[in-house]
Amino acid sequence: MTRYYRVSLGRDGVYAEQARVQGWVGTGWMADRDLTGQFPAEWKDFNKKHIPFVIESGEVPTKVGAGLACGMTWTVCRGLAVGDYVLSRTADKAYFQVGRVSGDYFYAAGQPLPHRRPVQWLDKLISRADLGEEISHRIAAGAVQDFTGFEDILRPLIEGDGKPVVSVSSQEVENPFAFVMEKYLEEFLVDNWKHTELGKNFDIFEVDGELVGQQYMSDTGPIDILAISKDKKTLLVVELKRGKVSDNVVGQIQRYMGYVKEELLEPGQQVRGVIIGLDDDKRIQRALSVATGIDFYKYEVNFKLHKG
Repeated sequence: MTRYYRVSLGRDGVYAEQARVQGWVGTGWMADRDLTGQFPAEWKDFNKKHIPFVIESGEVPTKVGAGLACGMTWTVCRGLAVGDYVLSRTADKAYFQVGRVSGDYFYAAGQPLPHRRPVQWLDKLISRADLGEEISHRIAAGAVQDFTGFEDILRPLIEGDGKPVVSVSSQEVENPFAFVMEKYLEEFLVDNWKHTELGKNFDIFEVDGELVGQQYMSDTGPIDILAISKDKKTLLVVELKRGKVSDNVVGQIQRYMGYVKEELLEPGQQVRGVIIGLDDDKRIQRALSVATGIDFYKYEVNFKLHKG
């Protein structure tokens, strides 16, 4: 299966043109280390070995940031398969250049973003407007982002006539309003975080001023939102459910919290969890009554029309 990734080529795409001319994508963490032969099949094994080095070097001083740096390095250098597509924003921010991974990892000592993969860049540029709101709203901070779930939009833009295929219509959706919420609740919450109850005491995790706590990678799946308390003593795992919440979500968020506890907590820190949903029921209330450190929040959506 062909996959699709967004790969940032330096902050604001500063190395995009160089990468296009020379034919590669790359990452820049651990720049002075040749990582040839050091990429195991699982990213979590790579992280376990290299996170301590990243922290000790001072390059990224926190476990959260170091985990992100190592995970993204593994994704570019091992996770991408030959034949996968990559989209990288150009330095003028107007377009995404498109290429296809054509070879395995190599180390370019002394060069920017030295951990590289060969890429055959296509004679094609895609504007953010071409991507449409569905993808544009999901473009997050960080060096690497998996866009494979948007194949119906990306494949025609890259390989076809540029007209996205709409595979789901409102007639095929049982609840069109819930379908829209499924797409945009996370982005809305992130955009308005500071105005929410959680935003009073927590900030979505940032590294070097970039928001990295949205869809944070863990070994049991992506965490919707990873936040940190303003006093830096608590990491908060936020799991979003766009409709009525099942008690299964308690086990899901506990798995994420377990990952944070084992892999990300610094000395003196704790982890808590928050489930956000439209409604709950007796089963989840029972489950939460014996689940330590997990709160439930309901969200409300108000839609009003006022005659002018």
